[in-house]
Amino acid sequence: MSTDATQAVSTPSTFAHEGGYKAMFIIAAVAVLSVVVLAMDTRWIYLLVYVWFGLAYGVLLQYGRFCMASAVRDLFAVKVPRMAVGVMIATALFSITAGMVTVGGYSTFHANPLGWHIIFGGLIFGFGMVFAGGCASGSLYKSGEGNMSSMLVLVSISFSQALFVDMGSWSNAFAPDSWVASAVDKGMPEELSATNGWFDLFNAGYIWDLSGGTVAQSLDTGNVWFDVFIGNALLGAILPTIAVLIVLYLTTYRKGYVRRLKLASPGMKDEMRGFWAMMTASKNTALAGLGLGVFAGLQMWVTGALREYYNIDNFGTLLEKMGHTDGLSMNLTVFDPGYWYITTQEAQLGGWILEGLGRDTRDNIFFGLINGLPNPLVNAPLWMSVGIILGAAVLALTRREFKWKVPNIETATFALVGGALMGIGARVGMGCNVGAFFAAVTNGDLSGWIFLAGMTLGGLLGVKAFNMWIEWRTEDDEFNI
Repeated sequence: MSTDATQAVSTPSTFAHEGGYKAMFIIAAVAVLSVVVLAMDTRWIYLLVYVWFGLAYGVLLQYGRFCMASAVRDLFAVKVPRMAVGVMIATALFSITAGMVTVGGYSTFHANPLGWHIIFGGLIFGFGMVFAGGCASGSLYKSGEGNMSSMLVLVSISFSQALFVDMGSWSNAFAPDSWVASAVDKGMPEELSATNGWFDLFNAGYIWDLSGGTVAQSLDTGNVWFDVFIGNALLGAILPTIAVLIVLYLTTYRKGYVRRLKLASPGMKDEMRGFWAMMTASKNTALAGLGLGVFAGLQMWVTGALREYYNIDNFGTLLEKMGHTDGLSMNLTVFDPGYWYITTQEAQLGGWILEGLGRDTRDNIFFGLINGLPNPLVNAPLWMSVGIILGAAVLALTRREFKWKVPNIETATFALVGGALMGIGARVGMGCNVGAFFAAVTNGDLSGWIFLAGMTLGGLLGVKAFNMWIEWRTEDDEFNI
C-alpha cells in the first residue's frame, strides 16, 4: 500500500483522537479553573453552578441539534416535525421537575407581565431567527461547533439589545403620551430620567402597570402540590404540549406515515402507533429534550438551595459581600434568573463593551435600575452562555463534528440582521425562546404560549420571506447568465 493511501486510511482515526484530546482539555481546564476560583473564595460556587450547568446544556443541545429556528424552518419549509417534537418533550418534562423545585421551596421563577408586547416580541424574534439560522440557544451551541455565522449572530444580539434599551431621548416621540404620564407619576430616580428613551417609557409606563402570574397562583386552593402539579404542570404545560403534538402529527407526520404503511383506513391503534413513531423519529432529539428538562429543573433547585444557604435573593448581594460592587444596579442587584436563560446576559456584555468605548449605558432602567452591568468575569449567567459554547465544543470535538465555518458576505449579513431582530424581539417580548417560552411555560406561566404563537408566526413569515429571496436570487442569476 502506498504512503498516501496509508495516510488516507489513518487520518480519520488521528482526527478522532485529536478531537477527543481537545475535548478532554476543555473539561480539564474548566475543572482546574473551578478549583482555583474556589480556593480564592468558596462563595464563587454560585457562579460556577452557572458554568457547569451551561456545559451540560451545551452537550445536550449539540447532541440533539436542538434549535427552535430549525424546528420552525423544518415545519414550514419541509413539514418535518422532528425538532418541534423534541422541544415539546423537553417542555413536558421540565414542567414536572420545575414543579418539584417549586414544591420544595427552591424556585427562582418570576412570571412575566401579560400584555400585547409578548406576541409582538415573539413575532420579531421568530422572523429574525429564521434569517439568523439559529435561535438564541441554537446560536450558542453552533458557535461551539466552529460556526462563525452563529458567532456573528451572538455579537449582533448583544449589541442590538444594548443599543435598543439605551436609545436615548430622540426615541421618546414613538411612545404614547399615556406611557410618559405613567412613568412620571412613578417618580423615577433622578439618575434615571423618566423620559430617557422609548424602552424606559415602555418599562415604566407600560410594563410596570401590567400583572402576571402562574396557573398555580390563579388556582390558590391552599394545596401546594395540587396547585403546582395540576395547575402549573398538567394544565399549564403538559396538556397544551399534548395538544401541540397532536396537531403536529395530524398536519405533518400522519400523511407520510399512512402512505408508507399503505393503510387504507387506519384505526385508533394505527394512529397511536403513528403518534409514537413521530415521538421517537429522532432519538437524539428526544433524549436531548429529556436531558434538558431534567437539568433545567435541577439548576433551579441548586440555585435556590445556594440562595437559602447564603441568605440572599440575588447574586448582587453576594457580590457586594465579596467586595465586587462595581457594576451592580442602583438596587444593588445584577441579572440572576436562577435557571436556564439567554439574551439578557448577552445584552449586558454588549453594554459593558459599549461603556468601555465611552458610552454611558447605565442611564436607563434596564441596566441602571434592574440588571446592572457587571464585569463579564463576575457575570454568572454570562458564564452559563460560555459554558454552553464550551459544552457544545466538547461533544462536537468528540464526535468529529467541529469545523471552522467561515460565512460568505450574504450569510454574514443575514446573521447580523437576523441577530439584531432577535435582540429587539427579545427585549420587547421580555425574553427569547428559552426565557420567554421554555422557562415560562414549564413554570405555569401561560404567557409563554403567547410568545410561542408570536414566534411561530414570525418564523412562518420569515420562511416565506427567505424563500422569496432565494427565488429572486435564482431568477437574477439565470438572467445574468
